[in-house]
Amino acid sequence: MSKSLYIPDGYKSALTLRETQHAIKYIKDVFQQALSFALTLDRVTAPLLVRKDSGINDDLSGVERKVEFSIKEMDNEAEVVQSLAKWKRMALHRYGYTAGEGIYTDMNAIRRDDDVDNMHSIFVDQWDWEKVITRENRNIDFLKNTVENIVKSLSNAKRKVNLRYPQLKETICDVTYFITSQELEDMYPDKTPKEREWLITEKHKTVFIMQIGGKLKSGVRHDGRAPDYDDWALNGDLLIWNNVLKTPIEISSMGIRVDAESLKKQLEISGQQERIKYEYHQLIANDTLPLTIGGGIGQSRLCMLLLEKAHIGEVQVSVWPSDMIKECEEKGVKLL
Repeated sequence: MSKSLYIPDGYKSALTLRETQHAIKYIKDVFQQALSFALTLDRVTAPLLVRKDSGINDDLSGVERKVEFSIKEMDNEAEVVQSLAKWKRMALHRYGYTAGEGIYTDMNAIRRDDDVDNMHSIFVDQWDWEKVITRENRNIDFLKNTVENIVKSLSNAKRKVNLRYPQLKETICDVTYFITSQELEDMYPDKTPKEREWLITEKHKTVFIMQIGGKLKSGVRHDGRAPDYDDWALNGDLLIWNNVLKTPIEISSMGIRVDAESLKKQLEISGQQERIKYEYHQLIANDTLPLTIGGGIGQSRLCMLLLEKAHIGEVQVSVWPSDMIKECEEKGVKLL
């Protein structure tokens, strides 16, 4: 696994282990307050587990294995969530939220099939958020405006962290460059999607790549997306240049959610029409669930970026391959 590990020559954390732990709490306090204010969100409690037959769990790109297990007093098996994209929309309906209001929560998950490297762990922690919108808000301009509010919150959080820890020197560009996945392919037709992300983010520092999920002109997808939460025409990934590792870091995947029309279309494209039997999908098909926008913002990735760390294990406790642990020790990287 450590073949994916990259530690820059001469890297040394600017913060001690104790300072790092204090800084993690400070970042989480500062950023979630800014996020809730910018997007008008209430904090709510969310599940770690859902029933396997609920249809609520996020399928991500559709191939990842979920962590599942039996429960002594139940006939049905349970699953550890992979994200809360569907649960949040159901919650907004149940709690009676209206247009312009939303929720956020601390989401913890296990993604057993994720590769582990500098920026990936099988343990996922993020702020999952969701907001009710009107039919008129289902457009690119509204999506862009929401992204810009999030980026301003990120940039302001970095400035506050740097004031508290002056040994930190990097900044976050608060001007977002927007581009569709097709425009990006047209720009770099001979590159892979990841290579395109690297090139465009190195140039513009803060980038939002839109319209992810459907096939491009080349016949391939920029990246996989489940067909039943984001509208592939109204979603995207927020990438910020990580100057420590000299690479983009994906801070958020987000988008305007499917309505009845886009749900039907995307289930057909992906050949997963059978999902329409689930309660969640039925509630969208008959326009019972509210129209929403939402996403996830990685907590550990944000802390890693703001604290100028080289490995996500410096800001979260997880499990790692033994050879990765050894290499980190040899290069002075202190995993929590």
